[in-house]
Amino acid sequence: MRTTPFRFSHRITYADCTVGNHVYYGRYLEILEATRGAFFRHLGTSFLEWQNQGIVFPVVEVRLRYRGTARYDDDLIVELSVVTAERIRLDFGYRVLNSHEKVLIEGEIHHVCTSVADQIQRLPALLIDRLKPYLPAQD
Repeated sequence: MRTTPFRFSHRITYADCTVGNHVYYGRYLEILEATRGAFFRHLGTSFLEWQNQGIVFPVVEVRLRYRGTARYDDDLIVELSVVTAERIRLDFGYRVLNSHEKVLIEGEIHHVCTSVADQIQRLPALLIDRLKPYLPAQD
């Protein structure tokens, strides 16, 4: 059984677009980052609060599949799903949909947990506990 993803809305700004009025491909990463930030705030601890505790989650891999395009002033829904939260790994799956529920982007972003000084460390137990409702069901 699949868990319900976290949903975040984003309206495309003029700055997101190229002269051809479609979202510049690199801007989608910024939209996904805004979604991840909103998700962490929803969980109760922002990135800055984790960083102040000496913990950061650097990106180690990104995969995106572009299946459609968004244009200026489009309303998008970004779905974030937790794929993995174990040991040092924290992986998210994303889908970006337009207002007609057409999938525009699918992707994954993989993170590791480190100290601010780049020393690998285990995910905090508090974070894993807060992620449990979003983790895939175990068979």
